Formats: sequence, structure tokens, C-alpha cells
Amino acid sequence: MNYSCETDAQEAYLEESEWVDYSHPMIRKLSDELYSASGDETAFVQAAFEFVRDHVSHSWDIQSSRITRYASEVLKYREGICYAKSNLLCALARSQGVPAGFCYQRLTLGDTPDTGYVIHALNAVYLCSMGRWIRLDARGNKPGVDARFSLEEEQLAFPVRAAYDEWNDPVIYKAPHPKTTRALLGHSDCMAMYLHGLPSEL
Repeated sequence: MNYSCETDAQEAYLEESEWVDYSHPMIRKLSDELYSASGDETAFVQAAFEFVRDHVSHSWDIQSSRITRYASEVLKYREGICYAKSNLLCALARSQGVPAGFCYQRLTLGDTPDTGYVIHALNAVYLCSMGRWIRLDARGNKPGVDARFSLEEEQLAFPVRAAYDEWNDPVIYKAPHPKTTRALLGHSDCMAMYLHGLPSEL
């Protein structure tokens, strides 16, 4: 599948915002540590992805009622749903001058269409050394979910099943989608939001 950027202005994928607050001291410290230990752009992106995937818990997996929203908040509490975790991975990448954006899938909330649908967030990162974007899903692995860093074939958290009317949005967005940010801002209990408050369409 071919993907397209929301804008041709690559600097838009380096912008800081309240959601991607990469100047926050905690994010700067972690980002610098990861980059220093990595040595090059590709290794840094992999390290940042694996940190968010493995060291920030998905709220549903730990059954947490806390809602984290902004990248620094996600890092502080080490938890968040996919919308929040994608904010953190984007912030880590952008803090080192690596363009990063947001991608979305429409998936079933459970295993079958009768459970309803939900918009799932992941990231795209532009590797200057390779001259192309790659998609990464830092949702967090568990039995049945095995997302990995790959420069060849994508290995995301969830394969899209067309027979179930699931799909990949082809756009790489420069900022989190308003429907996802409204969900995070409009709720106070993460479990209730996850079950009843996430958007099903963009």
C-alpha cells in the first residue's frame, strides 16, 4: 500500500506542540540517552520505538483508569493507550530532528465486527539515510501481538482484515487527529473511554 504525507513540507513533521512536547526535560534526557547509545539515525529510531513499545504499558493491558495525553505525561507515568504512546514516540523522534507523523487503522474493537470498530494510532518515521518513511506500531506486545522494527516488511501490532471492513488510512498526518485528541480530553476514566469513548471513524 502506498502512503502519502498530509503536507509536502517536511518541517511540519518536526514541529513541537502541546501533544508532542519534546522540549520537556524528561523527553530531552531520554532522547539524548537513546541517541548517544545508538550512534546513528536508524539505530536511534529503533531504540526509541522499542522503548515506547516495551517500557510504556498499554493502559488496557494493565487495566489502568489513568488517562495520559501529552508525550511528557506518557513518559512520566509510563502508560497510555495507542493515541498517547504515539505522541511519545513522535516526540522522541522529532527531538533528534527525525521527521515523524501519525498513521491510523480502523480495526474491530474485539476479534469480530459485532464488537464494533475503533481507530487505532501508530507512527510513521522518515529515515533520511534511506530516503523513505516506515511505519512503526509501539502499542506494546502481548500474546497475539508482536510488533517489531523492520526496514523490510512491516510488522505492525494488528494486520488489517479487509473481510471485516478493517482498513489502513493512507495518510501520514503531521499532528494527532482531532478525533483522537477529543477522546483523550473528553474522558476521565481510561477503561470507560476505551470501551465506549474511542472514535470508530476518522
